[in-house]
Amino acid sequence: MKYLYKQVIVVRNDLKLSKGKLSVQVAHASVTAFYKTLKVDREKAISWLENSQPKIVVKVKDKNELIDIYQKALDTGLIVALIRDAGLTELPPGTLTCIGIGPDEATKIDKVTGHLPLL
Repeated sequence: MKYLYKQVIVVRNDLKLSKGKLSVQVAHASVTAFYKTLKVDREKAISWLENSQPKIVVKVKDKNELIDIYQKALDTGLIVALIRDAGLTELPPGTLTCIGIGPDEATKIDKVTGHLPLL
């Protein structure tokens, strides 16, 4: 099934996070990106929320690639949440862990993230 809107979470693969830590970072990215979208385009955010909330989690090799995807998403006009860890458990404070993109049009997000491998 094709969805009009989706959300993509891009995570750094080089951090080798535990499953729990990774799950929390992905959750932070999803919620933060959704909230940012809700404030800018309520109709789009609610449509995504009411239509299965499709999410895809993909990976990049390192911080540089994460920042590159972040900038491309911004340049495309997508809403992006950049997640920095608080440093209370596995990582130093301020470590960039992932980004959340959208929800937005699936085809628009795919132009930025469609080439990335699934996590």
